[in-house]
Amino acid sequence: MSIRKFLSENKYIQPGVAADSWQNLIHQAARPLIYNGFVTREYPQAVIKNTLEYGAYYVFDEGIAIPHARPECGVLKNCFSMMTLREPLAINDSEPVDIIIMFGGVDGDSHITEGIASIVGLLEKEETLLQIRRATTIDEILGLL
Repeated sequence: MSIRKFLSENKYIQPGVAADSWQNLIHQAARPLIYNGFVTREYPQAVIKNTLEYGAYYVFDEGIAIPHARPECGVLKNCFSMMTLREPLAINDSEPVDIIIMFGGVDGDSHITEGIASIVGLLEKEETLLQIRRATTIDEILGLL
């Protein structure tokens, strides 16, 4: 499933978030996914544990973070959530990010191919990313995806 299709159907988008720590950012990105039964409560903690152990390997130069963990860490159904931050924030000493796209895949194949492939398409569109950063509503962001 593409990020556009999933977010159009579920609207798990949080624009203009003020985050005080990267750990809280991870928990906040996971909140709609937990609440709606896509991941377990343990999933964001697995993302944090991986980040502490391996670094923020999911941070891209474009100021985008794609936090995720392995399917067995609590993914119940394929899913995405998206947040934009008011102010960029570093994740465990990474470059600062201001767009966060959390995803979960139920198996290794969807985890890699569907999830990351649909996000990579966004990374190639600088003007779209700029407009997403400026957007203040869910509908504005959906219109840009």
